[in-house]
Amino acid sequence: MQQFVASTTLPVSAETAFAYHERQGALERLIPPWQSVEVVSSDKSLKPGSVVVLKVSIGPASKTWVAEHVDYQRPDFFADTQRSGPFAAWNHRHEFLSSSDQRCVLRDRVEYELPMGTIGRLFGSDLARRQLESMFAYRHRVTLDDLRLASKYNRDPMTIAVSGATGLVGSRLVSLLRLLGHRVLRLERTAEKADGEDSLAPWSREEDAQRLNGIDAVIHLAGKSIASARWTEKIKQEIRDSRVDLTTELANKLATLETPPKVFVCASATGLYGDRGNEELTEASKPGNDFLASVAQQWEAACQPAASSGIRVCNARFGIVLDPRGGALQKMLLPAKLCGGHLGDGHQWWSWIALDDVVGAIYHLICDERVTGPVNFVAPEPMTNRDFAKTLGHVISRPALVPAPAFGLKLAMGEMADALLLASTKAVPKKLQATGYHFRFERAEEALRYCLGIDRLESND
Repeated sequence: MQQFVASTTLPVSAETAFAYHERQGALERLIPPWQSVEVVSSDKSLKPGSVVVLKVSIGPASKTWVAEHVDYQRPDFFADTQRSGPFAAWNHRHEFLSSSDQRCVLRDRVEYELPMGTIGRLFGSDLARRQLESMFAYRHRVTLDDLRLASKYNRDPMTIAVSGATGLVGSRLVSLLRLLGHRVLRLERTAEKADGEDSLAPWSREEDAQRLNGIDAVIHLAGKSIASARWTEKIKQEIRDSRVDLTTELANKLATLETPPKVFVCASATGLYGDRGNEELTEASKPGNDFLASVAQQWEAACQPAASSGIRVCNARFGIVLDPRGGALQKMLLPAKLCGGHLGDGHQWWSWIALDDVVGAIYHLICDERVTGPVNFVAPEPMTNRDFAKTLGHVISRPALVPAPAFGLKLAMGEMADALLLASTKAVPKKLQATGYHFRFERAEEALRYCLGIDRLESND
């Protein structure tokens, strides 16, 4: 059997770290974003006899991985073993070694055997070791950052409603909130989708809207994707309606509640600023005058009924969210692997933010009562598109050689190319920094290495 051991010191007690791993959503939160892994079933327990079934894609093929928990001693350790799956054998022990009331060591011990015996060990050992190093570097980093966040704000359990809970940002946010000990209510557009005790349809059922009485926060992320189809007048109207009309209706319902939520966080976008060249853009900067700018202004204005009723309203102006499972980075990866380079002349500024900083900053807005109004959700160091393409190429070990000409992008995408790819928006996170949000990733290279699995932990055999 081969062995792998990885350790990280956490700024919380062993009890707190163990509880984080035991809560609903821990498994999904700890699956690295570059791995194609689907949770098929789980009984949401770490105790002996509980079973998790995963679907793991390896190239064009897929493999079912069945793992059973076999040992459990709270808060010291739990263990699982592979019953069937891609390894010949796999035994994993998660240990929490207490060093004080406020510190512990997370240690993962894995004993494994590759398939095909000596041949598998000869040709697969180095690859398997690299994959384990990358996977546990990710798992330990996200655990450390999440628990630092929880320790900083130290909030009692809250009830938080989230719309768009299955989207790229929403699914990640829901997992984080649950892991930090909070209850999450999913807000659905229709009653048919609100199929559980913790899912509501406030737009279509008045009794569901009334269930928002007394909750702590509402996070509104729902809206039609702006990049799912070429912009026709019909698509543009759907983009506007899905944001402005739904937000107006939700804000009005929140305003009429007897005990409204303390804070309403509504998504917005740095597209509000339009194409602004080299101008540095803070939350106080004037809006632009193109389609996206118009939609974003109306979107933020739709929150006014909630603000007028005394609810603290925050408009999260998202920049380019980096994660390989969706958004701009997902679309850029294949061209980058084929040595693709910058878009247009590459001089346009891109204001980016790591996905984990998006959910971390939303949590900051929930917890910090000083924050109100528009908030730029961008990293402190914007980059030109040319520099971003070079950085991505460097991270994945490909030269950024072949630019995509502006005329070709416009021919393929029409108006959307100008707004999403060629516009220059140099936004900075003035409010987040002024109110003490600690960014997990300030540099794009570090963020890309983290979410693409380039970083590795040293093992201790």
